[in-house]
Amino acid sequence: MITNRTFTMIKPDAVEKGHTGAILDKITASGFRIVAMKLTQMTLADAKTFYAIHKERPFFGELVEYMTRGPIVAAILEKDNAVEDFRTLIGATNPAEAAEGTIRRLYAESIGENAVHGSDSDENAAIEGAFHFAGREMF
Repeated sequence: MITNRTFTMIKPDAVEKGHTGAILDKITASGFRIVAMKLTQMTLADAKTFYAIHKERPFFGELVEYMTRGPIVAAILEKDNAVEDFRTLIGATNPAEAAEGTIRRLYAESIGENAVHGSDSDENAAIEGAFHFAGREMF
């Protein structure tokens, strides 16, 4: 399934530090159209469900705690080749290894607090987007 949409979250660390506007500017300047967006806060149950793929990993509890500590901005983005292009825009998970000018290089503090999430496949983009948005919330 190839689509022209991807899902992102501006994570609690970036929201707390006031980077939301700058990150959204970078996203739209890179040719993405925002088709759905909201400021929300994940509950403990939300985070455990969203990150269930990691439940056996040693960092799962820390990840859930981090993602529920404050608001996030969830968004569905549209552009040709959306998933791959967005993964390039956000950069490597470790901001020290991320390319210059990428969102994580500019706004992330560490591997654990890496400012943004980006779907890793078209299939996961659809699943993750549907987790956060009802069909009537997308334009």
